[in-house]
Amino acid sequence: MDIAIKERLVCLLKTEVVPALGCTEPIAVSLAVAKAREALGSIPDVVEVFVSPNILKNGMGVGVPGTGMVGLHIAAALGAHYGDSAKRLQLLDGITPDIVELAKSFVGSKKVTIGVKDGIDKLFVEVVCKKDGDEASAYIKGCHSNIVLVKRNEKILEGSLDALTPSTGCPSSDESKPAITFKDIYEYATTTPLEEIDFILEGGVMNKRISDEGLRGDYGLKVGKCIKNRVNTNMLKDDLLTHALAVTTAASDARMAGNLLPAMSNSGSGNQGITVMLPVVAAAEKLNSSREELARALVISNLLSIHIKSQMGRLSALCGVSVASAAASCGIVYLFGGSFDQMTYAIKNMIGNLTGMICDGAKVGCSLKVSSGVSACINSALLAIDNICIQDTDGIINEDVEASIANLAKIGSDGMVETDKMILDFMLKK
Repeated sequence: MDIAIKERLVCLLKTEVVPALGCTEPIAVSLAVAKAREALGSIPDVVEVFVSPNILKNGMGVGVPGTGMVGLHIAAALGAHYGDSAKRLQLLDGITPDIVELAKSFVGSKKVTIGVKDGIDKLFVEVVCKKDGDEASAYIKGCHSNIVLVKRNEKILEGSLDALTPSTGCPSSDESKPAITFKDIYEYATTTPLEEIDFILEGGVMNKRISDEGLRGDYGLKVGKCIKNRVNTNMLKDDLLTHALAVTTAASDARMAGNLLPAMSNSGSGNQGITVMLPVVAAAEKLNSSREELARALVISNLLSIHIKSQMGRLSALCGVSVASAAASCGIVYLFGGSFDQMTYAIKNMIGNLTGMICDGAKVGCSLKVSSGVSACINSALLAIDNICIQDTDGIINEDVEASIANLAKIGSDGMVETDKMILDFMLKK
């Protein structure tokens, strides 16, 4: 295949499929505060945080690792007392109860304020740390760990003011880089030597670990654990669908409740990383797939999810689980021995089914949306391998799979802007 496209796909896998400890919106706030604290040179007396509406929406109700609390206030307080910004989305690794208590006291003393800014990127965080007349600020834009500017007493230490100019998309949608298609993804995943892509298996192992913890403990809504218990009491059959549901939702249960295990994320989202990988892992377990088959299936699912999200943007009113589960459906088709055409059927079946599922913030209830996505993804894959595909005359489906993907992305990025505002309005009025 074209060397530039191959290099682009390798780059996307290396940069968009990375470990993250905690839901990435509050962790982005922790990261920005930690960076500003480092620039300040000491623990601040006051932390001011300004975020985009989408960051607020996804940070209000989700558990922050190790704290038993939710929201951006505790996330900011943790960054004020702990974390090496060089660790990026894993900066809270190793946090201790003493640090958590300091952070809780910091919040209780009302030393953290959260504000919302409009007219900026959908993914935007600005923090200001103040102490003894000095202040330092850090800005994140476009991607959860993308620190674009750091200042101390108005002196620029990193980045530039130009970086704050509102933009569209994220680095993965850079028009200066070669465009990719699902056909490119399929060719890369199925022809590249295994030793060049087997690193992707680490993501499956990492996300399976948090799934196992979700099945053991009592996290969130316990969706995965409930399903597993029904299997154990013979109320449900331990088939492909049930196994995939239990494994995937259990990981979401644990993650959204603030478990301290990291997840392998996709396009800046741990929940999307879980959903794009674990149904494929579960299918591989049921089908006794080889290590190579699983690796290639995971490359397909991860790259396809990145491909769709690069057109839609990282944050929108459209639930990212719908994108991740569509991508996972193609990975499952591959494990069944399906063709490229059958994978396009799976994509169309998913777009014709789950498009429109709203994102009303990150929270423990996300595991229910994960269960909907997994159920649809298994069903779409099974239909696809029987050569059953939703008609091109239906709704937003187009004969060309790339056109269908573009329609989905446009609905998520442009068509649901007012929906996004209404959702946040409902959330803030509660």
